[in-house]
Amino acid sequence: MSNEPKPVTVLDLVRMKREGRRIVMLTAYDALFASLVDEAGVDVVLVGDSLNTVLCGEETTLSATLDQMIYHGSIVRAGVRRALVAVDMPFLSYQVSVEDAKRSAGRVLKETGVQAVKLEGGATMAPTVGALVEIGIPVMGHLGFTPQSMHALGGYRVQGRGEDAAKRLVADAKALEDAGAFSIVLELMPSEVARQITEAVSIPTIGIGSGPQCDGQVLVLHDMLGLNPGFEPKFLKRYAELADSVKQAVSAFGTDVREGHYPDESHSYDE
Repeated sequence: MSNEPKPVTVLDLVRMKREGRRIVMLTAYDALFASLVDEAGVDVVLVGDSLNTVLCGEETTLSATLDQMIYHGSIVRAGVRRALVAVDMPFLSYQVSVEDAKRSAGRVLKETGVQAVKLEGGATMAPTVGALVEIGIPVMGHLGFTPQSMHALGGYRVQGRGEDAAKRLVADAKALEDAGAFSIVLELMPSEVARQITEAVSIPTIGIGSGPQCDGQVLVLHDMLGLNPGFEPKFLKRYAELADSVKQAVSAFGTDVREGHYPDESHSYDE
């Protein structure tokens, strides 16, 4: 019998919601980190367009390109054996037309080997979601604060406050479910609104800054590891402080090199 772990599928995630089992999702942008989070047992690895800010130093995700997402999607997929891998569709790769969305999402699946794509937007994006699902491309939705619309939303802020705004988000979630999305990320919304959405749909909700009542949770890996110390939103829990560890290690290496302590005989080769 093979020792390979059974891969997580979109149907497994829906089943996890039905059985009351919480879904664990983290971002990864390369094969090494992807293999580590996969071995640690996450259910979903997201190749987020957040790589544009985390890795590339950009202020927003808007300039991420399709080729960039495909490259990182392919190397993340190379490091994963069990988790489902989803790739963010970058800005303007799916909004212009349904045909553009099909071509772009098709390239992602064909050139990376990942199992799903994620795109932002509610009822207005439902026809696009439906068209992708119809040709066999699994789609994860994204509601609440949608980073690709941050300028229209007035910046990084909680969405869905007020009865009318909450009702719109619930309706958006139902529209995505009806279109065939297999799950929905809920970002930066009041816990009560996330609870209403989670109860209104039969597909799993995965929260980030949306309280404890979602069917699962996602964080940006670099944030939860403390590699991005300047980013301190209320929802973020750091599970390590690796920025300090990295700086201490680099400083120790520099001291050893400057004082002639590295490399010593134990780190050198004989003839």
